[in-house]
Amino acid sequence: MLDRRRFLKASFAAGSFAALTACSTRLLSNDAPPLTLVSAADDAAGQHYIGAVDAAGQARLQIPVPERCHGGCAQPLGDHVVVFARRPGRLMHVLNTRRGELERTVEAGDGYHYYGHGVYSPDARFLYVTMNNYRTSAGLVRVYDAFDGYSTVADYDLAGIGPHELRLHPDGVTLVVALGGIETHPDYDRIKLNLDRMAPALILMDRHTGEISARYTPSHHQLSCRHLDVSPDGIVIAGYQYEGPEWESPPLVARLDTATGVFSELDWPVEELLPLRNYTASIAISRQSPYVVVTAPLGGLALIIDYRSGKVIQRVSVTDVAGALPHGKNGFIVSSGMGGVYQLSADSGQALLRGTYPMRWDNHLTPGQYLAS
Repeated sequence: MLDRRRFLKASFAAGSFAALTACSTRLLSNDAPPLTLVSAADDAAGQHYIGAVDAAGQARLQIPVPERCHGGCAQPLGDHVVVFARRPGRLMHVLNTRRGELERTVEAGDGYHYYGHGVYSPDARFLYVTMNNYRTSAGLVRVYDAFDGYSTVADYDLAGIGPHELRLHPDGVTLVVALGGIETHPDYDRIKLNLDRMAPALILMDRHTGEISARYTPSHHQLSCRHLDVSPDGIVIAGYQYEGPEWESPPLVARLDTATGVFSELDWPVEELLPLRNYTASIAISRQSPYVVVTAPLGGLALIIDYRSGKVIQRVSVTDVAGALPHGKNGFIVSSGMGGVYQLSADSGQALLRGTYPMRWDNHLTPGQYLAS
């Protein structure tokens, strides 16, 4: 943390984020390049923002927000990108990327908080969001109607605690939900209240009815299933954060073939697991090749994996690596909590720096427009 703070202070000595973005919450011009990535970010003073970078690498958006944000999702066929507060936050922010401004903020409602992730239906109308009813600790997926001002349509019970990231299966019907199993309450900030009785899972749910069709359980009850992505051919890659003793080295990446129902955990040697420090963050699967990137911020590593075989193709060093998006045929874009944005390739073990910004990127990147699978 000290190194990060020194970096941010040095960056702000040269010029503030507000100066970089022309002190505006709007895009710089209507004819500027489209947004490539959107992310939650913090400045050196601890102020929370939603920031964005365009295709030319220019910082283009600075929206102050009252809570630290986490992940986001882009609307298919539409103009919205939604960014969610990090647990136990209670706000989600709807950005209009065509106008380059914050269109609305939606509150979770009394007794609820967000977990930082959501996904749209293929027709762009419904938004599915992971939430916590903190009075009962029940995890749920809330359905919002984007065509009706993001009004609440339904709450789907997950029969578990601590849902985190969710994605839509290529079938357009099935929600794939990472259930972390960790109980939290806003009165105790981010303290984990049930580490001795966690019950994580990977869940398949019908988005129309809320019916759970399958539930897969990690090999250890303290392997919190947190982040995931789904390939165009229906392979789910999920990342764990281990809440047990730090000297243990359990598996950290799981694979589900939804065509066959086969669930497994990638079996890597201990010497390959140890550098990850029992923590994975972003998962991003290529839409053009059989590769997935898994970021491990505590270990400063991004792993490029063949998601069909489970073989690690590249181990790329990026200090405090954070968010990830697919890029091109064999590549990915990743961000760093130190302010950098890098390009990775399955053909290289080196990260190519694409830009450095005076901000701390949070753990996820969201495309500025919908990425079709």
